[in-house]
Amino acid sequence: MQTLSTSLMFVSLLLAASCFSQGASGSATVQRVEVKSFDGTMIPVEVAIPAEKGPFPPVLYIHARRGYEDVDQSHVLQLAKAGFLVVAPDWQTGRMLERWPVPHDPITEKDVEAALSYLQNHPLSRRQPVGIVGKSRGPYYAIRLAAKKPNEIGPIVSYYGHMQDPNAPEPDQIYRVAPEISVIRSPMLMLVGEQDFEIRRINMGRAFYALWERGVPVEYQSYPLARRAFDFRRDQTAEEKLATDHAHKRSIDWLLRFMTK
Repeated sequence: MQTLSTSLMFVSLLLAASCFSQGASGSATVQRVEVKSFDGTMIPVEVAIPAEKGPFPPVLYIHARRGYEDVDQSHVLQLAKAGFLVVAPDWQTGRMLERWPVPHDPITEKDVEAALSYLQNHPLSRRQPVGIVGKSRGPYYAIRLAAKKPNEIGPIVSYYGHMQDPNAPEPDQIYRVAPEISVIRSPMLMLVGEQDFEIRRINMGRAFYALWERGVPVEYQSYPLARRAFDFRRDQTAEEKLATDHAHKRSIDWLLRFMTK
């Protein structure tokens, strides 16, 4: 039986730096490129490259439906400074989608998959399963990829992630999780504020138990006093700033745990 590292409703803020194996202490550069999707549409992509000599463990960063913003750019750079080659597709701009789209457009999954292929074939990418960091709707793209390409997707970090098809009816959002949850094998770290939407926390909780029951490494971190999307709010409280720092460091630690030997 595989030994699992699981944490249910783990809410303490372990703020000592010694809790994490590596921080974002290096340096990195960012390039902006375009990747051709399946139908010829050009998708804007940011590539963050550590300053050290590669190859590097590859990470795909999938933004939320609010769009690719400065806080995303900062997070991508932080991941690269920690030693990861990071590719971050802007899955909205390439399709000229407005910010905050309510329905999910399945075509954008192909755009994210094109960015994944670009990352895998990048000359500085280490040949190994790709880690994914996703925000809000981003983790839904992640579980779709993990189900479709189980041997190519490694650990997933889900920030208040959607664990159900956003186009599914309301009863499914509350009482069921996406079918991909029943088949994926990718280790998953779930991060959420305790004051996030109840329906999102319920959905994430059901996914946590479904993964744990199947023996998939999974941890659920709930942050006290943290609201919806605690890491990018312009009106962050002092507690939410601490939660953001803790979450980012936990993300790095999770990726390193499953992506380095």
